[in-house]
Amino acid sequence: MAITTQLMTAEELLAMPDDGFRYELVEGELRRMAPAGQYHGWVGMELSGPLHQHVKSHKLGKVFMAETGFQLRRDPDTVRAPDSAFVRRERVEQVGRTKGYWPGAPDLAVEVVSPGDTVSEVEEKVREWLHFGTRLVWIVSPKLRTITVYRSLTDIVTLTEKDVLDGGDVVPGFQIPVAEIFGL
Repeated sequence: MAITTQLMTAEELLAMPDDGFRYELVEGELRRMAPAGQYHGWVGMELSGPLHQHVKSHKLGKVFMAETGFQLRRDPDTVRAPDSAFVRRERVEQVGRTKGYWPGAPDLAVEVVSPGDTVSEVEEKVREWLHFGTRLVWIVSPKLRTITVYRSLTDIVTLTEKDVLDGGDVVPGFQIPVAEIFGL
């Protein structure tokens, strides 16, 4: 006898009560994520803060924080929440404010690797972001003190603390020394 799992919709996910955990929806299946640890949150902010300031001062679009869901597909629904994201101004103006999740992928998705994340989980997220239209993905590894930049599944560069991270044509003019993101 086959066991069927009740798939959840994006609307049902949005209506869930806050229980202190973060959730994502992957092809209708609910995935629970523990709250981020102290260093994870700190590293994420060291990158997201300057990114937000740059985007805001140059009127490039909007930067979204970790709890923001991006609905990547419907039926079955997939809603992912990167640690930080950027959507360019033209797209923000086109969509405006929504009551639900952002419809589609961000232009930039930032994922800060948590101690409990597996390599396959991180790779799955990178593949999904790129597949659904994200133009740039930054995978930030606090443990390795590196940032891996994905423009596609074949255009990949890993930066160390000796390098400078830049937004390229996705976030024009944005630059930050990698060492500043991980420094004490």
